[in-house]
Amino acid sequence: MAEFSLTTDSQDPGLETAMEAIYQWNYGSEVEELRRLYVKAAEQQWVAERDLNWDQEIDQELFQTTPLGFGIPFERCSYWKSLSRDVRWEVMRRTASFRLSNFLHGEQGALLVASQLVNCVPHTDAKFYAATQTMDEARHVEVFSRYIEKLDEVQPVAKPLKRILDATLATGDWLEKLVGMQIVIEGLALHSFRDMRNLTEEPLLKELLTYVARDEARHHAYGIMYVSQAAPLLSPEKRESLENFALECASALVDRRNDATLATEVFSLWQNAGVDLEALLESVRKEIPVEPSVDEHGNRRFGAIQGFVIPTLKRLNLFSERVARDFHEVLAANLQRNLAGETYEEFMKNLPDLPEDTSRWALEEMGATAPH
Repeated sequence: MAEFSLTTDSQDPGLETAMEAIYQWNYGSEVEELRRLYVKAAEQQWVAERDLNWDQEIDQELFQTTPLGFGIPFERCSYWKSLSRDVRWEVMRRTASFRLSNFLHGEQGALLVASQLVNCVPHTDAKFYAATQTMDEARHVEVFSRYIEKLDEVQPVAKPLKRILDATLATGDWLEKLVGMQIVIEGLALHSFRDMRNLTEEPLLKELLTYVARDEARHHAYGIMYVSQAAPLLSPEKRESLENFALECASALVDRRNDATLATEVFSLWQNAGVDLEALLESVRKEIPVEPSVDEHGNRRFGAIQGFVIPTLKRLNLFSERVARDFHEVLAANLQRNLAGETYEEFMKNLPDLPEDTSRWALEEMGATAPH
C-alpha cells in the first residue's frame, strides 16, 4: 500500500468554483419524471468487479476492428494499407488509449459535477438522481482506468475537453451545469460510446461500453427532463445565456484556433508512432471521395455535435436562430467533411432529430441488448 499523503504529484491545483448549496425541506416528489428516473437508476446499479471479466486479455486482432474515428475512413487508403502490421497496431493502440483516456477524464469531470448538482439543484427529486449519477460516474472512472491499464497507459487530458470541464465546474449557475454536463458532455459521451461499442469486436471493451452507455443514456435523459421543465420559465436574457454556454462548450472541441482540437492531438500521436501525416492525408484526399457518411441503414451520419448535441438543444428550445447561425459559422470554419449544410438554410434542413428513446437508440439499434 502506498504511503498516505494529503497531496499527490498527479493532482492539479485546486479549481476555483462558485456554487450555492440549496437545502430543500420538501421531501415529497415535485418532479415525478425525475423520481421515476431515480428509481430506475437505483435498480440498474452494477458492480464492475463482479459484472465484467477482468481476467480476459485484450484481443488484439478483434481490437483492430475498432475504427480510428473522426468520420474519415483512413483505413481504406493505400498509404494506411502500406504501413507495417506493427505500425498499424501501434497507431490503433495509441489512438484508442487517447480516446479512452479522455473518456476517463470526462467521467472524472462528470463525477465532480454530479456531486455539485446534489448541492445546488433546487428539487429533491433532482438531488436524488444526481446522487445516483455520482455513483455511476465513480464506476465509469474505475472501469475505463482498468481497461486502459491493460491496453497502454493513461494519456493526459485533451486541452479542449479540459476547458469544457473547467467551465462547467466553475460556473455557479445550476442550469449552466446541467446544460454543460448533461446536454453537451454527456451527449458527446453517449454518442461516442455508442459508436465505439457498435463498431468494435473486442469483447471486454464492447461489454464495458454497453454497461456505460446504458448509464449515460439515463444521465442525458435527466438533463432533458429537468431542463425542459425549467426552460419555459426563463427570461429571454437567461435563455440567451444558456444558449451561449452550450455553444461555448460544444465549440471547444472543434475550434482549430491555437491548433488544439482533439484531432490535432491524435495526429501528433500518429506521427510519433511512425506515420507520415502529410502522406496519409494526401492519400485520403486523392482516394477517398468527399461524400456524406452513412450508417448501416443508409441514413446520413453526423458527428456528435451535429448528430446529437444540437438536436438535443433544438428539443429543449435552446437553439434560436441567433445561436444556430453561430453554430453553423463555427462548424463551417472547422469541419472539413460532413457539414450538415454549406449554407445556414441547408444546415437547418439537414440536421437530424433527436431519437425519441435515446436509451433504445444507444443500446439496441444494431440488435444489441443491455446487460443484466
